[in-house]
Amino acid sequence: MKKVSGNKLLVKALREEQVDTIFGYPGACTIDISDELYKQDYTKVILPRQEVALVHEADAYARSTGKVGVCLVTSGPGATNLVTGLATAYYDSVPLVCFTGQVSRHLIGNDAFQEVDIVGITRSITKYGVTVRNREDLGRIIKEAFYIARTGRPGPVLIDLPKDVMGELGNAEYPKEVNIRGYKPNTHVHVGQLKRAIKMLSKAKKPLFLAGGGVNIAHANEEFTKLVDMTNVPVVTTVMGRGAIPTTHPLYIGNLGMHGAYACNMAVNECDLLFSIGTRFNDRITGKLHSFAPNAQIVHIDIDTAAISKNVQVDVPIVADAKEAVSKMLEYVSECETKKWLATIEEWKEEHPLMMKKKPIMTPQDVIETINRIFDEAIIVTDVGQHQMFTAQFIEITEKKKLLMSGGLGTMGYGMPGAIGAKIGNPDVPVISISGDGGFQMNSQELATAVLEELPIISCIFNNNNLGMVRQWQKLFYGKRYSMTCLRSGAACRGKCGEVECPTYTPDFMKLADSYGAKGIHITKKEDIEPAFREAMKSTKTPYILEFNIDPEDLVYPMVKPGGTLEDLIMDC
Repeated sequence: MKKVSGNKLLVKALREEQVDTIFGYPGACTIDISDELYKQDYTKVILPRQEVALVHEADAYARSTGKVGVCLVTSGPGATNLVTGLATAYYDSVPLVCFTGQVSRHLIGNDAFQEVDIVGITRSITKYGVTVRNREDLGRIIKEAFYIARTGRPGPVLIDLPKDVMGELGNAEYPKEVNIRGYKPNTHVHVGQLKRAIKMLSKAKKPLFLAGGGVNIAHANEEFTKLVDMTNVPVVTTVMGRGAIPTTHPLYIGNLGMHGAYACNMAVNECDLLFSIGTRFNDRITGKLHSFAPNAQIVHIDIDTAAISKNVQVDVPIVADAKEAVSKMLEYVSECETKKWLATIEEWKEEHPLMMKKKPIMTPQDVIETINRIFDEAIIVTDVGQHQMFTAQFIEITEKKKLLMSGGLGTMGYGMPGAIGAKIGNPDVPVISISGDGGFQMNSQELATAVLEELPIISCIFNNNNLGMVRQWQKLFYGKRYSMTCLRSGAACRGKCGEVECPTYTPDFMKLADSYGAKGIHITKKEDIEPAFREAMKSTKTPYILEFNIDPEDLVYPMVKPGGTLEDLIMDC
C-alpha cells in the first residue's frame, strides 16, 4: 500500500473537499505544509498581514460564497491570534476549518517554544476541536471536520497538527464518507408540528414573521419571500436576518431590537402570533425578556435544537433546516386576513418614520442612500459601531445585494478583512466596507493584502474622531463624561474637544492609503459623495479609501433604554 506524509494527505484532502482558497500565515510548525502547498501549486493561498485579520477574511469568504473557509496558521501566538475570529464565526454560524500547527508530540506538555493548548483554549467557541495524535487518524479527522463545519448549525472547527504527525508516512487514502457516532444533524421538518403552526397562523388576527440569520444561511430567501407573498403576513428581521426578504418588499417593516424601527418594535409588542425562523432570540432583539412579545404565541423554527426555548419559551418548537421548513409550508399555507393589522403598522411607520434629521452637513444616511442609488449589485461589509447600525437601518438589500457583519460577538476590526475575503470569493461583484475610524485602525494593515491581491474594494471610513457608540452611551446615560472615547487626543482632553486646547493625533488616511499603494478620497460635503463613489468604481485593481467627515453628534436612533422593553424607545435626545 502506498504511503505518503501527513502533509501530502492534507493537500489531497483539500483537493477532495474542493478548497480553492486558503488563508494562511506561516511558521515553524507549518513550514512543511506551506512547502507542500508550494510544490503542488493547486490552490490560491492568501497571505494576510496578521492572523486576526486572516480568520475574518476566511469568515467573510465563507459567508459570501456558501463554501467552507479554510485557515492555516502556526502554533503558539499564530494559533491564539485566531481566538477572536473563531468566536466571531461561532456566534454567527460561519463554517470554517482552521488548521493550526503544533509542536511535536513528545514536546506537548513540556512548555516547549510556541506550544499552547489551542484546542482547550477554543473549546467553547468551536463546534469541534481536536489534536491529531495518530497519523492514521488524519484523513478521517479532516473529513469529519469539513462535514461538521457545514452541517446542522454551521460553525468553526479547529484541527491541531503536531509537526511530527504531519511528517510521518501513512495511509494515502482520503475517506469518501463520514459516519460520526452521535452526530446526526436533523434537517427534516416534523410535518405534524408544522401543520399545527400553520393552523395557528391562519387563525391569528395580528400575525408577524420574524426572520433571523438562519434564513440567509440556509439560502431560503426565495422560498421565504414566496411564503410572505402567499400569506400576506408582515415581516420583521434581526440585523443578521436583513435580506431574508428584499428590504423593498411592501410587507417588510424593518429590523427590530436595540436600534429597531419604531414600527418593528411595536409590531412585535402587539402581535398575537410571532412566527420566527432562524433566530436565537438574543438580548439585542428582545429587550427585557419577560416583556418580549407579551401578547403572542410563539412558533420557533431553527436548525439548532439547543436554541429552541433557550432564551424565550415558545409554544410550537420545530427543529429543521429553514429552507426545508419554509418550502414545506408553501404546500399548506393560504392568505391570511391582515388588512386591519397592516393598516395599524402603516400608522406606526407614519408616526415615527426611520430617518435621520435633515442637516446641511453630510450624515451617514446620505452616504448609505448614495450606495443604495448607484449600486445595483454589491456586497456590503460593516465593522462594528454606530456606522454598523446606520447601515443596518438604511441599506437596501435585494437579491443582488448582501450584507455581512459581526452580529453575535460584535467584533471591531471585521470590516476591512471582511471586504477582502468577500472580494476574493466574489471577484466580479463590487465590495464595499463601511467602518468607523476606530474599527478601521484595528486592521488597517490589510490594505497591503488588498493592494497585493489587486482587489478593488471600496473602504468607507465614517470619521467622527471618536469611538462613537460608546460615546453615545456616555452622552445619554453617563452625564457626558467622555472617558476613553476621543480618538483625536486620547485622554489628554478628557473628552472636552473644542472646550480645551488639546493635541491632535488623527492619522491622515489619505497618506496611509498612498503609503500602501492604494488610493484615497477625503469627502467633506454632501455633493461630493456620489462623485467619489463613481471615481472609486472605475478601479479594476486598486483599493480605494473614501473618508467621510461625520458629526460625532449624529447618534443612532431609535434606541431601547438599558434594561428596557422594546417599547422603551428613545426616539431622539
